Amino acid sequence: MTLAHRALFTWFILLVFLILLCLRLDPRTTWNWFVTFIPLWIFDGILVIYVIIKIIRKWRNLKRLRELLLLYKWNISGVLLTISSQLFICLTLEFPQAIPIYVTMLPISTLLLLAIIYVAGRLRKREGWLL
Repeated sequence: MTLAHRALFTWFILLVFLILLCLRLDPRTTWNWFVTFIPLWIFDGILVIYVIIKIIRKWRNLKRLRELLLLYKWNISGVLLTISSQLFICLTLEFPQAIPIYVTMLPISTLLLLAIIYVAGRLRKREGWLL
């Protein structure tokens, strides 16, 4: 799949999610919040499959699984944090008094912090910057 196809698919998934979100925010609809997030669950499932395929392709060339997991630690942690943040958002919206907001925001803030660390590390390697 080329980059253009991936971008179009991502925009299509986002459009379907926004349509479902607008329908859910209408007072007449009362379906579950997990139904609203179905397009994002599908997208996350495809991301998990993509990461697993990348790991299997590289595993044939590497001797140890530990080296491979360290190579893809950013991909694995990003996908897992995205799925957990969506799960906490759905649970908080479905049961408002059950989960505090700081517990809901913990995976999202961790994901953003790891993204900043990843980008800063890549810039530092590429440009030779000192942080």
